[in-house]
Parts: sequence; structure tokens; C-alpha cells
Amino acid sequence: MKATVGDWLVIKSGTVGRREVRGLITAVHSPEGEPPYRIRWLDTDEQATVYPGPDAIIVTAAEQRAADERARSRFAAVQAAITDQAHGH
Repeated sequence: MKATVGDWLVIKSGTVGRREVRGLITAVHSPEGEPPYRIRWLDTDEQATVYPGPDAIIVTAAEQRAADERARSRFAAVQAAITDQAHGH
């Protein structure tokens, strides 16, 4: 696993109904980009030094922006469909 500052650490949940946890990588101590990483958790704004496990992936800032945009587009499409249905369209 290799990362750079500005990448995101995403920990996938193995439990149905639990969402993933995401943190911004604020420091990488290894010149090769290997763990541990200093993370600022998105949900809590807390910082921690993390040695990621097998359920974690590194996502570049660009990949995360693209994923967020896809999620926003899906949300907007669902909202539009609900609004259209409520207005009898």
C-alpha cells in the first residue's frame, strides 16, 4: 500500500448496513509512501496515526472527487424522480 499526502484512506465495512469510513491523509512518514499514515477522519475531524488493515484502500484526491460527483448525480436523479412522481408526472 502506497500513499501521498492529500490521498484518502477508505476503510470498507464488512457489515451490512454500516458505511465506509474515510480519512484524509495528512502525513506520510515513509519516503516510499508506505504506512503508517497520519489521518484526519472525515466524520469526527480527529487525527490519528494509522496502520491500515486489509479492509482499507487508498484513493487519490481526483478519484475521490469523481466518486463524490457520481454520488451527487445519483442523489439528484433520485430526488428528481421523487419530485416528478409526487407531481403526477
